[in-house]
Amino acid sequence: MADESIRTAFLEIQGRMIETTGKLKQVQNQMRSKEAEKKRAFLTMEELKQVPDDTKVYKSIGKENHVLVFVLETKATLMNEQENKFKDGEASSTALQSSKEYLEKQMAEVENNLRELLQQEPGLARQIMSMNALLQWDVAVWGIEDIMTKLNGNV
Repeated sequence: MADESIRTAFLEIQGRMIETTGKLKQVQNQMRSKEAEKKRAFLTMEELKQVPDDTKVYKSIGKENHVLVFVLETKATLMNEQENKFKDGEASSTALQSSKEYLEKQMAEVENNLRELLQQEPGLARQIMSMNALLQWDVAVWGIEDIMTKLNGNV
């Protein structure tokens, strides 16, 4: 019975770790995307600042039948759009940073739970290593080798 409860606890921790890792990667990808959008908006604003106010400027609005489509806009309109994109990117980056920090705390908690479980049941670490192929457990990500070394007293 104890083995079954330990196995259940391990599988729960593993599931939480996989879920949290996925969410963290998703947030990091969103952060990179928002940073790229901010950078494009900033660079576009810098280029537009160098253009005289009465210059014709065009905005890309997409593709139609494999042809890029542009529309004539005022410089002020394009500047406002780029400023809004930049501000939206900053707001999104701030929110995503908060999400990232929260998920990193969750990940640390899950890793701590795994360490505690392995310390309570040292034989579990060996079982995990033997089930590595079955569970597709990525030792490098989860740090089980380090945990096993500590449990075996090889520190």
